[in-house]
Amino acid sequence: MRRRSSWEALILLLLTPLGLPAKDAAEVPKAMGNCPKSKPVPAPPAAELEASIRRGVEFLVKRQNKNGSWGSAHNTTGIDIYAPVPGAHDAFRAGTTALCLSALIESGGGEPGVPAAIDRGEAWLLDNIGHLRRATPDAIYNNWGHAYAIEALVRMLHRKPDDARRVARIKQAIAQQIEMLGRYECVDGGWCYYDMEAQTQKPSGSSLSFVTATCLVALDAARSVGAAVPERLVRRAMASIRRQRKPDFTYCYGEYLKYAPMHPVNLPAGSLGRSQACNLAMHLWGDKSVTEGVFLGWLDRLFARNGWLSDGRKRPIPHESWFSVAGYFFYYGHYYASLCIEQIPLAQRPEYQDHLARVLLPLQEKDGSWWDFPLYDYHQQYGTAFALLSLRRCRHP
Repeated sequence: MRRRSSWEALILLLLTPLGLPAKDAAEVPKAMGNCPKSKPVPAPPAAELEASIRRGVEFLVKRQNKNGSWGSAHNTTGIDIYAPVPGAHDAFRAGTTALCLSALIESGGGEPGVPAAIDRGEAWLLDNIGHLRRATPDAIYNNWGHAYAIEALVRMLHRKPDDARRVARIKQAIAQQIEMLGRYECVDGGWCYYDMEAQTQKPSGSSLSFVTATCLVALDAARSVGAAVPERLVRRAMASIRRQRKPDFTYCYGEYLKYAPMHPVNLPAGSLGRSQACNLAMHLWGDKSVTEGVFLGWLDRLFARNGWLSDGRKRPIPHESWFSVAGYFFYYGHYYASLCIEQIPLAQRPEYQDHLARVLLPLQEKDGSWWDFPLYDYHQQYGTAFALLSLRRCRHP
């Protein structure tokens, strides 16, 4: 009898239930199989959680650029990812600044220096986000900037709601960012950050499930403050994600891989950082197949099998880890997991809040930051922002 290769054995290990107690079968769709149940963990002391958040906030205030933005093109290495200048760095800086703003608005409270840092960041974002465009015909990193700018702008609206001129300017900026997402939508619907095909005015590249989900979550935030979101844009984006969704709510990396469903990156372990965002986006826009059971099942998978995602953290080459996981999915995936926790019943949230806090708290660096992938001088800032946005949602009522 032929012996299995080590790779085949690893695939079988992933697909075989771990022997952990499953949730009530009625809660989880049958197609998801026997989802591993994460074991309960003790809640971290509230003082420890608050101290960690405070250190992260202090880091962001300290690392803000003089012009009010966060991040730069410095700290290059010999293996930097493709980033044509200046447009790619305009996009990275816009997305990073928007995330840092969101984190400070949500988590900063009355900490010294925070209100002034937010004011400087808001001024930079409003002055610069309208000029954000694709870097080159093939590099469309600006989609990250548009999506996270929308989320930051929505949060900014709630800061000074009585300032009519400020509110009007922010709403105008939100509308302009929605228009830009319409301009850079893929020809087949959804969004990507590379066009390696025809490099057309309307990108011909393969839509990516997680980029599309990121944009849909941002568009839902815009809708919540009365912004007009084109129905066609949402409908085409949702159709793109459905084409990439497998029956167990694993999502393909991109449409170009939908005919390779068993590629390692398309297996549950490879999707740990994507499924949270995709499930959330589809649920927010009315996809009834994303039920409470789907949220619970994938949160359990995230925490029971967190090692598959964690093994990619801090690796300098994208997709070099098991199941082609890239380091930059770590804090991204946990941020969207924190938003998924907000979608489940109140009584069930503490268990998952505690898991999330127990994952993130030990990873804080000595300087108060978190980071998962070396990206010029943006990684500590965006990683810290994601972690703060996540930890804020770990607070028990």
